[in-house]
Amino acid sequence: MIDIQYSAEVRAAKDAGLPIVALESTIITHGMPYPQNIEVAAEVEQDIRDAGAVPATIAVIDGVLNVGLEPGQLKALGQAQGVAKLSRADMAACLATGGTGATTVAATMIAAHHAGIEVFATGGIGGVHQGAETSFDISADLHELAQTPVSVVAAGAKAILDLAKTLEVLETLGVPVIAHGQDEFPAFWSAKSPLAAPLRMDSAADIARAHATRRALGLPGGQLIANPIPKADQIPAEELAPIIASAQADAETHRITGKGVTPYLLQRIYEQTEGRSLIANIALVRNNARLAAEIAKALVSTAQ
Repeated sequence: MIDIQYSAEVRAAKDAGLPIVALESTIITHGMPYPQNIEVAAEVEQDIRDAGAVPATIAVIDGVLNVGLEPGQLKALGQAQGVAKLSRADMAACLATGGTGATTVAATMIAAHHAGIEVFATGGIGGVHQGAETSFDISADLHELAQTPVSVVAAGAKAILDLAKTLEVLETLGVPVIAHGQDEFPAFWSAKSPLAAPLRMDSAADIARAHATRRALGLPGGQLIANPIPKADQIPAEELAPIIASAQADAETHRITGKGVTPYLLQRIYEQTEGRSLIANIALVRNNARLAAEIAKALVSTAQ
């Protein structure tokens, strides 16, 4: 058994049977600079509380799996140097060697499942990278969704990816992709894309029932809830397309590969949009947190 260190707030919520929403920690350590990272993390946690649920930010600290971070831990993590970026492949190694690591989508799903948390809010999942037919660069997030029973609320997959191939892989793996409130699959910074979403649901209650029904059927894996960024906060897809293409060309020129691709592209897009991409990213994460809280509440009601 893996020992889990719960924050006081999360421990009290578990004891009381309250709805809990998991949050990743790479947005804190790898997503933005200090102190903005701490400020945004606190805002997202408060959004969940305001919506009637309890936030549980997840990280590995000194070899201990923490589900829920105390304010001091959050601040320290936001300033820490050399924090590992953990996915399925290296999470156990970090725990075993006493390391400190921030959780990606895949690692957060694993930790949430161990902690009995069924809903997780993030920005966007990883997926199939452009050129994956030769590089085989496909995020572990997709396979995690196929095997770990956590519903993940995201603004689709990151728009730097090959969204069509990402949807194809999710279909092959049997992962339900549910667009919230629209027929199109959202494209992270943009509310819509040319791609149709496989499923549509308009209420948190329906999404919670689908999650519970999968559990009752004994189906492995979770659900991807594709929640579009509010239109007032989006960057239109037609404006972003040439910027993303330019960033990808730069990455190829500089031979950026593996785990370095996504942060490199996001930084180049941030520069070329003069910071608008980060503002949109914060808006969509907060929007996802609010929907995740509603789903978590509905799941608790379904279980009663």
